[in-house]
Amino acid sequence: MIEPLLKVQNLSRHFGSASAPVRAVDDVSFEIANGETLGLVGESGCGKTSLVRTLLKLGPATSGSALLDGVDITTASGRRLHELRRKMQVVFQDPYQSLNPRMRVDRLISEPWALHPGVVPKSNWREETVKLLESVGLRAEHADRYPSEFSGGQRQRLGIARALALNPTLLVCDEPVSALDVSVQAQVINLLAGLRRERNLAMLFVAHDLAVVRHVSDRVMVMYLGRIIETGPKQSIFGAAAHPYTQALMSAVPTPDPRRRAQRKRIVLQGDLPSPANPPSGCRFRTRCWKATSICAEQEPALIARTEAPGLLTACHHAGPEIANEIPRLEET
Repeated sequence: MIEPLLKVQNLSRHFGSASAPVRAVDDVSFEIANGETLGLVGESGCGKTSLVRTLLKLGPATSGSALLDGVDITTASGRRLHELRRKMQVVFQDPYQSLNPRMRVDRLISEPWALHPGVVPKSNWREETVKLLESVGLRAEHADRYPSEFSGGQRQRLGIARALALNPTLLVCDEPVSALDVSVQAQVINLLAGLRRERNLAMLFVAHDLAVVRHVSDRVMVMYLGRIIETGPKQSIFGAAAHPYTQALMSAVPTPDPRRRAQRKRIVLQGDLPSPANPPSGCRFRTRCWKATSICAEQEPALIARTEAPGLLTACHHAGPEIANEIPRLEET
């Protein structure tokens, strides 16, 4: 049996005091295979960024493990952590804040090679920089410019080029197109999809736009208040979502066709996302769920396999396809 590239088991990240912790990430488990893209979706405050920061060890894990090529990221330090970070790189959300405005592009892209000697000889830095720029749709002369001389889409391409400089096996994309104009989002998404195929990259793609996630992902995880509540192949998620929260997310996706928009049944969630410092008992979604009954307050549902679609796992006492079937499939991007 082939081992996954990334194997996360019962990972938690809590903030604050031990007596009253804020459970930003709470007992999360998943895997990503080589060359696979896993989409992570959920509304603001659900714990997506905290999960990403924990995986990158930009903050300590409270419990659990995250194995990259068999090495636990959560306990790694020193040289071992340095080597792990070479294998996992990140494309940040804001291309205006993630690039040092005082550095020229050639230095921005070659900086990882200075931190990881031996990857590329210094005599080849310029040549390899040009190759990376061209691989993301930029030109050789761009190496002598500063970030302020580029548009938002071009800056994000620079960020992608820098992330690829160390030939990582895992690319973490944290809302990589949400800060871009709609007109350039598709270009960057298609670029990432092409690079993934060419380099056999594994990707964790974090986003709140379900249409984008459907376009780039092989599998999808839906996160709510620190927990994974539904996951499966994208065909199963978008064709037979069984969790009420996933169904509500999909019903909110805009469609350009006025006839389909008029036919769509919109699910409007009531109330706000509860505080992760004081989550509801039982099912965390029950305070906003129209299906909630007494068992939802008493027992937290387990993530179990559904019969509606292959590979679909759902954490809900009353999961079912009756509402999902009323929601039209999202159009391909």
